[in-house]
Amino acid sequence: MQMPTPIRAPTWVSRRRHFEQKLWDLDKCKDINQLKQMQTLVYKSHLQQDPFIAPKLISAFSNCRQIGSALKVFEQAGESNSNVRLYNALIRAYVCNFQALKGFETFLNMQCAGIFPDNFTFSFLLKGCSGKCWLSLVSMIHTHVVKWGFEDDIYVPNSLIDAYSKCGVVGVRAAGKLFRGMKERDVVSWNSMVGALLKAGDLSEARKVFDEMPERDRVSWNTMLDGYTKAEQMSVAFELFKNMPQRDVVSWSTMVSGYCKAGDLEMARMLFDKMPSKNLISWTIMISGYAEKGLVNEAIELYVQMEETGLRLDVAAFVSILAACAESGMLSLGKRVHDTVERSMYKCNTLVCNALIDMYAKCGSLHKAYKVFNGLKKRDLVSWNAMIHGLAMHGRGKKALELFFKMKQEGFVPDKVTLVGILCACNHTGLVDEGIIYFYSMEKDYGVIPEVEHYGCLIDLLGRGGYVREAFELARKMPLEPNVKIWGSLLGACRMHKAVELADDVRDLLVKLEPKNAGKLSALSNIYASAGDWDNVANIRLMMKSIGRPKQSGASLLQLNDEYHEFTVMDKSHVKSDKIYQMVDGLGQHLKLLSPVPAGYCDE
Repeated sequence: MQMPTPIRAPTWVSRRRHFEQKLWDLDKCKDINQLKQMQTLVYKSHLQQDPFIAPKLISAFSNCRQIGSALKVFEQAGESNSNVRLYNALIRAYVCNFQALKGFETFLNMQCAGIFPDNFTFSFLLKGCSGKCWLSLVSMIHTHVVKWGFEDDIYVPNSLIDAYSKCGVVGVRAAGKLFRGMKERDVVSWNSMVGALLKAGDLSEARKVFDEMPERDRVSWNTMLDGYTKAEQMSVAFELFKNMPQRDVVSWSTMVSGYCKAGDLEMARMLFDKMPSKNLISWTIMISGYAEKGLVNEAIELYVQMEETGLRLDVAAFVSILAACAESGMLSLGKRVHDTVERSMYKCNTLVCNALIDMYAKCGSLHKAYKVFNGLKKRDLVSWNAMIHGLAMHGRGKKALELFFKMKQEGFVPDKVTLVGILCACNHTGLVDEGIIYFYSMEKDYGVIPEVEHYGCLIDLLGRGGYVREAFELARKMPLEPNVKIWGSLLGACRMHKAVELADDVRDLLVKLEPKNAGKLSALSNIYASAGDWDNVANIRLMMKSIGRPKQSGASLLQLNDEYHEFTVMDKSHVKSDKIYQMVDGLGQHLKLLSPVPAGYCDE
């Protein structure tokens, strides 16, 4: 018997179904070219005012960071503008594109148009509120929520708890009050409250709420675990980890990260090796942990293993590992990561290139940093700041200032980080007058109010330049509380210029701030000794003995053939210490024959 030939649907039916499917998934589109093609089809089909399609188009343009196009869709929606879903889509677009105030403006326009908000309206607005300055707006939204009767819709109070938790300690108290007054709570409510208390640093109260939870999910356990690891309470974290009914890759990664930060890399590696499955974050945490501690062989070995698994690093992984290399001065791993960057799709990525500039500068390879900087097609302010700081820290003050002028010519406005770099450049090059001019023109020319770091740079600059009394007066009269670093730099200036009387005043202020800092007292003892004041030397030594903790010796790390060598004062633990000391003595004799140059006052 011959089977009948199946009837084929007409081509136009298949195309229509395909178009309808595309419309259904329109808000998930993240390809701007595909989106523009779909927009053309929507306009051809006269669907731009459809109350179902228009909000999806707005969301899609928001995903592609095209907020201007999203606004045009909203304006062209015509009668659909009376649709709350359309307003919600625009509010969400503004919030997701970091324009929360525009979102609130849209909310006000919506009210003026007589359109009633729904539960999603408030949740979208709340996502844009983060920081102490937003507390009043969160409270205002809370009032509207009660006014419109959405306090019993559990989705809305959960969003309120989350928003309050981002507004500091006062916000967390408001979140607690709201949480206790809720008629119904789900696991999200409990998790949000635990997270809020942890953000406020109230670990004990967070554990209390965690223990009271009627049911817990993985988020509950991981949130509490993260709280303990960040507080460096690793023994409690490990007990909690052992008691978890289910552990996922987040749980394991959190523990590995906690032990890395606590300095227990042996335990971190043991847990890392026992992980049932690893993702890019897990590998990045462990490699960064080794890099931060200067364990170059372990870091490189693990990095090679990760590459062999076929994992492709993303921007966050590159930046994290490079930051760890910069912190420890691990140039060899930094170069290997750079090689990987060159073979990847991120070789022109501004964030990754900024991390490379910072890494090379901090590892002492200034020419490499400059090469990356010059090859960067799209520079942002961070790129300029990283290069300026790199030049400044290597005593290339004049080059840093030249780059600063070039940065301004290209239309970039300096921020507080830029100006710290410029003041450091003046400091390391001995440009006292220029440094003073830059400091006192900060607010007027660039709208930057001087912070402690800026005062610290200027005070150090004045002290090094011999204006010790002026530096001391500035420290006493500055509107912010001087920190230990500022008084420490002044103490160094007193030693450099033998200002013994001022050193006494600085000592009193330092002892108040850090009564048990033997290092600063040791520096003061050296000042008295150079002035021949042996009575005060004896007094300081007695104070140091009463503290009971000797000054911790500083250590220097030298990298040679992918191996790190550590040296401390009078250290003879190195296998070649005799030859090293012979070479140092020879260099010392040679330097005595050369003309003295003040430290930090040279520039190429």
